[in-house]
Amino acid sequence: MTIEVTRSTCVGAGQCVLVAEDLFDQDDEGLVVLIEEDPGEDRVDSARRAASLCPARAIQVRE
Repeated sequence: MTIEVTRSTCVGAGQCVLVAEDLFDQDDEGLVVLIEEDPGEDRVDSARRAASLCPARAIQVRE
């Protein structure tokens, strides 16, 4: 699994950080920062949840 983010699309809602703080953070402007691009299988569910909760669809999970 690979995670991709499109920072230019991010609106800073922070839902990704709330559900997967080990994978995502926010910068000083509130935009998404990807911590782990290639997480282990144990974090697949949290990555998918973060992507589904993103109101801007700025997070993509690729299998």
